[in-house]
Amino acid sequence: GRRFYTDGPCIHRYLAELSHDCGLKDYLTVGEMSSTSLENCISYGKELSMAFSFLHLKVDYNDGDKWRVKPFRPKVLFDLLDEWQKGMQEGDAWNTLFWSNHDQPRIVSRFGNDGPYWRQSAKMLATAMYLLRGTPFIFQGEEIGMTNAGFTSIDEYRDVESLTMYRIMREEGWSEKDIITTLGERSRDNSRTPMQWDTSPLAGFSSHEPWIAINPNHSYVNVETEKADPDSILWWYKRLIALRKRSVTIQSGCYERLDFANTMVFAYRRIGEDGTYTILCNFTGGEASFNTIPSGNIVMSNYSDPPAPGLLRPFEAVVYHVQKEKTKA
Repeated sequence: GRRFYTDGPCIHRYLAELSHDCGLKDYLTVGEMSSTSLENCISYGKELSMAFSFLHLKVDYNDGDKWRVKPFRPKVLFDLLDEWQKGMQEGDAWNTLFWSNHDQPRIVSRFGNDGPYWRQSAKMLATAMYLLRGTPFIFQGEEIGMTNAGFTSIDEYRDVESLTMYRIMREEGWSEKDIITTLGERSRDNSRTPMQWDTSPLAGFSSHEPWIAINPNHSYVNVETEKADPDSILWWYKRLIALRKRSVTIQSGCYERLDFANTMVFAYRRIGEDGTYTILCNFTGGEASFNTIPSGNIVMSNYSDPPAPGLLRPFEAVVYHVQKEKTKA
């Protein structure tokens, strides 16, 4: 049969020809490289503006198999994000920043909490990813905290991959309960339910029954409701985007990871023209202590009051800023 390569021996020549023949030199170009290496991704910068690598979204695969779920270990994710941030920075290459797409489960259900800490964890995940060095890509519904579909029957699924895996798992002797649980965590249909615009029966998406069911939580997870709530996930995304637009440091400054002696806290700095930003993110539903108190003013926090010294609350995210001193003439 045919063999397909993630990084084939002629890929750079093909991409160079494509770029030249299609006049793409002055366009933003993004490649999808599911399992490419850091070194290869750096080299793709010769032909592409940037590339998607999905390694950070495989940290909870068991032996590379997405259908065999293993517990999420935040430190594995942190180490991988750090490796790529530093490697791309040192290689003068550019990162894509993303949590979600049409093939991935909803991130707040996957690495966050879609129950009691839904709002806090969705904001935390956005903060952890979208203040890194690179270009953010936000998938539809992510900005309002859309969750996994919550389907309870195979009849609700539409994705051919999910339907095929259902048949295969039945043949392998999986119980119906385990199959539905696994599909509930991994199916691509989790990211393909209709966009939740408002509280109406079909969520403002359509006047006719859509091809796949609408998540019942659109009664509170929807654009209309969140636009009216300044503490919503939607407004948090707007604030993050505004911070990126006004800060040269966030746009193009250096990245540096911080060692906070806690494997559940992702901590890093961005250093550049308008000062230093320190970002702290607790990836757990419990309190997380850390060993260094950041300096600077708090410019964003997903709780209404500042954290206690050396302690982050469940899924807490805090951004500190120290203004760069002006050089005297």
